[in-house]
Amino acid sequence: MRETRQYEVVYIVTPDAGEDVIAELQQQIEAIVKRFGGNIEKTENWGRRRLAYDIARHREGTYVLHVINGPGEFVHELDRRLKVIDQVVRHLVVRVDEELRVAERAKAKRRSESQRRRAARGLPPLAEGEEPRRRSEDQDEAPDTETEAVR
Repeated sequence: MRETRQYEVVYIVTPDAGEDVIAELQQQIEAIVKRFGGNIEKTENWGRRRLAYDIARHREGTYVLHVINGPGEFVHELDRRLKVIDQVVRHLVVRVDEELRVAERAKAKRRSESQRRRAARGLPPLAEGEEPRRRSEDQDEAPDTETEAVR
C-alpha cells in the first residue's frame, strides 16, 4: 500500500518565459502527479523576483510553488523532468508532512500544559480553539510608588 505524503515543489523559471510557458509547466507537473495517483492541493505563482545571485546569467526569475499530496514515487520523475526543462533555472522538492506532524504535536503539548497550569490556578479550561489572553506590556509594569526609607 502506498502512503500519501505532502510535498512542496518550488521552481524558478527564466525571466524571459511568458505566462503561457509557466502554464504549460504547471500542466506538465499536474500530469506527472496525476499519473502517480497524487493531487495538487495548492499552486501559487509568486511572480518575478530578484535572485540572490546570478544563475545562468539571469538576475531575476519567476517563482512558482506547488503543494502536492501523493506517494513518494512521483518525486523522482518530477525531479528528472525539472532538470531537463531549459526554462527551469532551479527547483526544490521538500517533504513537509513530517514537519507538520511535529508542529502539531508541539502545539498539542503546549495546549495540555496550559490547561494543566490553568487548572492548578483554579481557572476554567479554555474552549476548543480559544487562545489564552495575554497581558499587554503596559499591564506588566508595577505602578510606580515611592517608599520612604526607614531611618
